[in-house]
Amino acid sequence: MILSGGPASAFAEGARRAPPEIFDMGKPLLGICYGMQTMVAQLGGAVAQAARGEYGRARIESCADSELLGARSVAREVWMSHADRVTELPPGFKALAASDNAPFAAVADEARGFFGLQFHPEVTQTEGGSEVLSNFVHGVCGCAREWTPANIVARALDEIREQTRGEGVILGLSGGVDSSVAAALLQRAIGAQLTCIFVDTGLLRMNEGDLVMQTFAEHLGVRVRRVDAADEFFARLKGVTEPERKRKIIGNLFIEIFEREAARVEDAKWLAQGTIYPDVIESAGDSGGGSGQATLIKSHHNVGGLPQRMRLKLLEPLRDLFKDEVRAVGRELGLPESLIARHPFPGPGLAVRILGEVRREFAGVLRRADAIFMEELQNHKMHSHVSQAFAVFLPVKSVGVTGDKRAYEHVIALRAVETTDFMTADWARLPHALLASASARICNEVPGVSRVVYDISAKPPATIEWE
Repeated sequence: MILSGGPASAFAEGARRAPPEIFDMGKPLLGICYGMQTMVAQLGGAVAQAARGEYGRARIESCADSELLGARSVAREVWMSHADRVTELPPGFKALAASDNAPFAAVADEARGFFGLQFHPEVTQTEGGSEVLSNFVHGVCGCAREWTPANIVARALDEIREQTRGEGVILGLSGGVDSSVAAALLQRAIGAQLTCIFVDTGLLRMNEGDLVMQTFAEHLGVRVRRVDAADEFFARLKGVTEPERKRKIIGNLFIEIFEREAARVEDAKWLAQGTIYPDVIESAGDSGGGSGQATLIKSHHNVGGLPQRMRLKLLEPLRDLFKDEVRAVGRELGLPESLIARHPFPGPGLAVRILGEVRREFAGVLRRADAIFMEELQNHKMHSHVSQAFAVFLPVKSVGVTGDKRAYEHVIALRAVETTDFMTADWARLPHALLASASARICNEVPGVSRVVYDISAKPPATIEWE
């Protein structure tokens, strides 16, 4: 069993506790961050607020041999995200590792198979994190290795057929990795029962609409209906600046369009979406699909804003997968690498990369700046080395000089991150020559832009998207 991290404090009044019976079941147990803290507190140890929080990269030193972390005196970089720390261990526990700010960065009661980690082994930035989890799952617990792309596909195909039972399915196709893999999976499972609806919101990347139609309709044999809804989206978003309102408006309008188009699809009973597990976690506060204990980070149009009155049932075949797993499934299904390797794109599109009010002219500026950034990443052979990259339109103007005259023009921010699970991410150390070229081209080729900045924030504390 694994007790996960979470946003609560283990010593706060009414703090959520692990069910006491799990400590008497004779089963291996791993507590991560908050999971470790509540385990320690419940078993007789102590947890207190640290003098300072520990967020981001940290260095730990092993102080004992263990099946979980390996040999004593091994140092590694890990990812921390906590304001509290363990100050006293319960009976039977010993320290396995420490950091400068956490004297008990890893602990164990090896006789009972109980382990605790203050750091997060599940994130990309923790050195050897996958090995730590493997040591617990396969070493301590003795689990088999059955979570493979082939098995995931086989299970998903069976579940899709069992759920739909010959009924028609509509998929909201965006052209991104998630919806593309979902389309390929559904096409293999139910074939002619599937109709994809591609909604061109006017908030897509450069030439994306034509690319989607060419890829799916012409090469994959998927039935795709293209809907030009740009006027509707810009009209609904007029004057709206608050990020959550934008997401809700876009989500609800998507549903309206799906319902409208569904009336034209015979026997359509299901709405399929490319929801993946980070979407579920980060929107757990309003999705109704999680435990109800997670904190809402953002609403996603594909898990939030679904009206209860919606007549279509919801089908989410990728809901249990992280992004790297989705890509592995796509490769298992035979999708081209050019599609699988595409950088993620948010469901609300450029609307959440235009800070403040979303206007058609702003979308045009951002689309051109983003395309230049992508071209420069390709030119410098860096596109495949970053997990996600994009441009952001800022709601400010900056003084500049163009043509020897004073200008007061828009500012574009560039963002590039490295990650595998998209739950955490670090900013990409792009070559200065790439950034210089992208900045010069954007300022020279995109009218109305005179300044470009680069975002060097990690997730956490930031998110990958700006809104």
